[in-house]
Amino acid sequence: MASRHLSRSHVLQTLFECDAQGTFVIDSARTILARNLKDFAEGDSDGPFAESLLDGILAKQSEIDAVMATSAPQWPLDKIAPIDRNILRIGLYELLFGDKNAVPPKVALNEAIELAKSYGSDSSGKFVNGVLGAVYRSIGSPGKDDMPKDSTPLPHEHLGGVVLTTITDGKVQVALVLDAFDRWTLPKAKCAEDELSDSAAKRAMKEDFGIEAEIKAVLGEHEFIAHDPDIGRVVRTVGYFLVSTPEAVPLTAPISGGIKDARWFSEDALSGMSIYEDLLEMIQSGIQEAKRLWL
Repeated sequence: MASRHLSRSHVLQTLFECDAQGTFVIDSARTILARNLKDFAEGDSDGPFAESLLDGILAKQSEIDAVMATSAPQWPLDKIAPIDRNILRIGLYELLFGDKNAVPPKVALNEAIELAKSYGSDSSGKFVNGVLGAVYRSIGSPGKDDMPKDSTPLPHEHLGGVVLTTITDGKVQVALVLDAFDRWTLPKAKCAEDELSDSAAKRAMKEDFGIEAEIKAVLGEHEFIAHDPDIGRVVRTVGYFLVSTPEAVPLTAPISGGIKDARWFSEDALSGMSIYEDLLEMIQSGIQEAKRLWL
């Protein structure tokens, strides 16, 4: 059976080559795709699907790039890694302009993330997930509740969270809050209606730390099932963002909201602390991205 996943890989290879040449002329792009299908597909790729996908992306490229710029404002288009940039072009086209019956939005989202994991850097999957996740939510998260008829989907809430960092003497410091269960965690806030997760993340930073600063990077998403005292079990998806300041600005922990304290911690101190295990990877991603920015 012809693989559409493999077809996307060939379209990605074609877009990457066009990007490197600085031209997206449709005739030359089709020629490159035909060569890639001949040389690498070995009969397993869905040629017509690949051709239709490439044509659609090129026809909508200016609109796709505009959405990309809006969804990742801290990353100018020419500063995004070429492989990530073209994976996003594929994902955004299928999310916004593709045939939703042939490729449901959730499938488009997952396929782009898999391309990022296969062909991008260690951080590509989280970056692509963060950008496309924000766009997916902005269009109403279509298909998010698609489940078998005999299943009752859990309520789903979207939140924005922040990894606040600074560099002191060559070491990254991370700001954390202490919750009601005496666990150190990351600030997060529930998205209001039609609010994107980056806006909620900034609000969480203001509420829990008492500071305002610009987002530097998209780190990715963390999804978990929580218990809400009012509605019971609920799925929560938190989009996390990196904020990095030149110095360890004073933090002001709120008195209410379940937060008991807010402090800066050196990266070396994190391993011995009471931190939620499932957040450690997100914190480490923030530390690595902060090092890339400052060191």
